[in-house]
Amino acid sequence: MSTPFPIIFVSHGSPMTALEPREAGAFMQRLGETMTRQFGKPRAVLAVSAHGLASRPTLLAAARHEAVYDFGGFSPALYTLRYDAAGAPGLADDIVRASSGAIQAHPGGGLDHGIWTPLRYIYPEADVPVLPLAFVPTQSPAQQFELGRMLATLPDQGVLVLASGSITHNLRRVFGAPAPAIDADEAPESAAFRSWFERTAAAADWPALLAYRRQAPFAQDMHPTDEHLLPWFVAAGAAGTAYPALRIHDSLTFGVLGMDAYAFGASAPSLRAALQTA
Repeated sequence: MSTPFPIIFVSHGSPMTALEPREAGAFMQRLGETMTRQFGKPRAVLAVSAHGLASRPTLLAAARHEAVYDFGGFSPALYTLRYDAAGAPGLADDIVRASSGAIQAHPGGGLDHGIWTPLRYIYPEADVPVLPLAFVPTQSPAQQFELGRMLATLPDQGVLVLASGSITHNLRRVFGAPAPAIDADEAPESAAFRSWFERTAAAADWPALLAYRRQAPFAQDMHPTDEHLLPWFVAAGAAGTAYPALRIHDSLTFGVLGMDAYAFGASAPSLRAALQTA
């Protein structure tokens, strides 16, 4: 490839995003269309989801994947949605070798909703192989960044690294009493955190970002646990410190659940410019 694929982080939101796309779903559809125009279809998607957790970084190297319904209490219509995609066991073998065994492969498969929800919009035909990578949720942002560094050659090989989580994720605020409306005005704490994150990422202030739980305003409130933000750091590590992280979408649900998306790496500026005119 003459230019590498961008590296992407999306906020996948509630499983209901698959049925009620709102602004984020519309953006993800536009993202897929724009990337296809600019870069073609990727050889595969390396997907890191906040719901794919393991005691050691692990690739799900099945030859075929199906959607996993890893949620409850939502509309029965969600359980009728499918996303069946080819796996990428050969790519898994390559990554394991390149990582000197720091990343392992497992023959199992399945796509949790943090993967198949965005992919239903980005590649709705399910015509791109998918390789899920489970990460260790007890490891720090710096350790997730180093995990991402092991993936740094993938964009040049025609692989889309897609991280999926949530830029803010305090579900106690979402499901508390009284529960906020889906279109509620943004809480000041959410606005302060998302704004800090966007500015600090654009400035490529990696020491501050890696220490976000101490430095970002309301970090503990917006992320009581940080597994939904950790995939962001895997994506950042795959791009390295030479480039800023650029916000390519921002929207909100329930007043506190940010749906922001970011692009990383050498191709991020051209992708953002294309999205602004799409």
